[in-house]
Amino acid sequence: MNMPSQPIAVWRQVLTLPVIVIAMGYFVDIYDLILFGVVRVASLSELGLTGEEITLWGSIILNAQMGGMLIGGILWGILGDKKGRLSVLFASIILYSIANFLNAYVSNVEQYALLRFIAGIGLAGELGAGVTLVAEILPKELRGYGIMSIAAFGVLGVVAANIVAEHFAWRNAYMFGGILGFLLLLLRFRVRESEMFAHHLSDDIKRGDFFMLFKRRDIFARYLKAIVIGMPLWYVVGILVVFSPEFAKALAIEGEVSAGKALMYCYIGLSIGDFASGYISQQLKSRKKTYAGFMLLSVASVIYYFTLFESTADSFYVAVFFLGVFCGYWALFITMAAEQFGTNIRATVATTVPNFVRGSVVPITSAFMLLKEPLGILGSAIAVGTVVFAIALFALYKTRETFHEDLDYIEL
Repeated sequence: MNMPSQPIAVWRQVLTLPVIVIAMGYFVDIYDLILFGVVRVASLSELGLTGEEITLWGSIILNAQMGGMLIGGILWGILGDKKGRLSVLFASIILYSIANFLNAYVSNVEQYALLRFIAGIGLAGELGAGVTLVAEILPKELRGYGIMSIAAFGVLGVVAANIVAEHFAWRNAYMFGGILGFLLLLLRFRVRESEMFAHHLSDDIKRGDFFMLFKRRDIFARYLKAIVIGMPLWYVVGILVVFSPEFAKALAIEGEVSAGKALMYCYIGLSIGDFASGYISQQLKSRKKTYAGFMLLSVASVIYYFTLFESTADSFYVAVFFLGVFCGYWALFITMAAEQFGTNIRATVATTVPNFVRGSVVPITSAFMLLKEPLGILGSAIAVGTVVFAIALFALYKTRETFHEDLDYIEL
């Protein structure tokens, strides 16, 4: 089906209730995921911390949330393949909505860390289960449109988190996230399970076998490549954008640069990029060519970022925006991962892969910090980025095209 000839008819088929509800769910997911980073200083200051304590406990709480997501990614992926995609969409949103609502009432940092850990477990299930469901219910000619719609709308949750945090107290911001989750839960009762998943329920096969991904060399190679090709995105966000005030100082940028504002511009760019990369992949009928194009443009935008010596803060934010646009292949990345595996482990892959990529921020950041002393902040970032992009481009070269893949099969 060609989108330009019948755009309205195509979008009517794409924007079905499941796609709309899952897109809204991802919006709430991203809002809750990013909220701690936005309210970190205000919330920890109110809890009595100062100076280095804020930095120390901020990293502890952030790591607790990330640790929860890594664990949750495995748990929800297995559950999604064993019990169904909808089971994850219901259980995960209940868990992170409760945790976020209770975050509004914490009285010490230990409670804060525990609740962010629990929220992280819940947040890990949203995207993978949603992408798997949409990939299985839409025709193969349209599934790229559905997934790009989810990602493009979902990442705007960052903008919402910044706006709410600017106008409301941090406790109210958490409460707002919890209430949004519970309201969304009501809509999910009208979403049906994937017929493709239900069709294979009676098959005498192993479903949700996480260790299957490591037992066979061909499956493990596919899985590893699916993870590695997504690492540049989190290098850009986790290093270049999160530490943007430090890079602005090293580049002698005129004016103050805020990490929160940089994140907002980056995620607006990511939303545009997700929509554009998904659309282009549908027009080219190739995930791989589109991914390669965006990754090369991402390299170019990173190089430009490092040439901004003595520029203005506004110019710096424009560069950060384009970092987001050309790293806007998150939807494409998840789509490719889901399309490469059979339905008996598809949810496991689609849920664990993005969370392992998010977890790659830890070794990437560690390498960046280790090299910062001998190479300086700019030299360290360039060295780490060169390695990350080189490995990802090689993995992409070795990854097969999945646009025309028929997903109604199982891995034996």
